[in-house]
Amino acid sequence: MALVSTKEMFEKAYKGGYAIGAFNVNNMEIVQGITEAAAELKSPLILQVSAGARKYAKHNFLVKLVEAALLECDLPIALHLDHGDSFELCKSCIDGGFTSVMIDGSHHSFEDNIKLTKQVVDYAHAHGVTVEGELGRLAGIEDAVNVSAEDASYTRPEEVEEFVSRTGVDSLAIAIGTSHGAFKFKPGQKPQLRFDILEEVEKRLPNFPIVLHGASSVIPKYVDIINANGGQLDDAIGIPEDMLRQAAKMAVCKINIDSDLRLAMTAGIREYMNANPKAFDPRQYLTPARAYIKELVAHKITEVLGSDGKAF
Repeated sequence: MALVSTKEMFEKAYKGGYAIGAFNVNNMEIVQGITEAAAELKSPLILQVSAGARKYAKHNFLVKLVEAALLECDLPIALHLDHGDSFELCKSCIDGGFTSVMIDGSHHSFEDNIKLTKQVVDYAHAHGVTVEGELGRLAGIEDAVNVSAEDASYTRPEEVEEFVSRTGVDSLAIAIGTSHGAFKFKPGQKPQLRFDILEEVEKRLPNFPIVLHGASSVIPKYVDIINANGGQLDDAIGIPEDMLRQAAKMAVCKINIDSDLRLAMTAGIREYMNANPKAFDPRQYLTPARAYIKELVAHKITEVLGSDGKAF
C-alpha cells in the first residue's frame, strides 16, 4: 500500500469517535515498533517527523524507512511533518514525498499566521498534500519548540472559523492545556484540559478534525524503569489518559505522541545496559527498546486512541 493523506483517515475517525495516533519517528527501531503494533491491531497510523528528527536522521533515510514499513505491513499510513516553521521546510517535505505537513505559525500574529499558513496550503493542495495549522501556543520543550509557561496561550474559539476559512487548512491544532515534553505538570498540580474550549471549537467547526499536541501521558512504568537504572526523571508527569480518550471521542482526530516513545525506548536501553554492563552490541540493547516501543504503541491504540480495527 502507498502512503496516504490524512483526509480520509480523519473523516472516518470523526464519525467513529476515535483518534489516529501521530507517532514521532527518528530511527529504524522506533518505526518497526510502531508499525508492528499497529499491524497486529489493524490500526491506521500517522508517522511524523520533526525538523530535529529530519536533521538528525536525514530526509531520505526517514522516507525510505517508512516506505520499508509499508512493505512489511498492509496499513494506511500518512507521513507527516511535525511543527514545520517555514514555507521552505514544508515545501521541501512536500516535494520529498510527505503526504501531510504542519505549518506552525502560532508564534506569529494572527494575520501573519494566516498569511504563512495559506501560502503552505496553496502549495500543498496543488500537490495533493493535506495541511495542519495551529492556533494557540503550547508550553514545554520538544526539539526546536521551546515555549515558556508565560508565553503559552489557550486557543481563542472566536478565532477558529476565520482562521480555517481564510487559510483552507485541513485540520487544526489547538491549545487546551497539553504541553510538550515529559515534565508537563509539577508534583501536586492537578492536570486539567480545557474541554470547554474544545466543545466551543467543535460547535464553531462542525465535522472538522482537531489535533492535540503535547499529549504524551508519561507512563509511570517507563519512568520508574529509567529511574531504577540510573535515570533522573523523578518529577515527570503527563496528561491523564482518560482525558485523552474523552478528547478522542469528541472532535480530536489526531493525537501526537513523542515523549512517551522516547521514555519507552530509553527504559529498554537503560534496563538492558544496567543488567548487562559488558554489552556493546547495539542489537542487544535496541531489541528490548523496540519491544517497549511496540508495547507502548499497542497500549495507546487500544486504551487511548480507540483506533484498533479501524485500518480498513
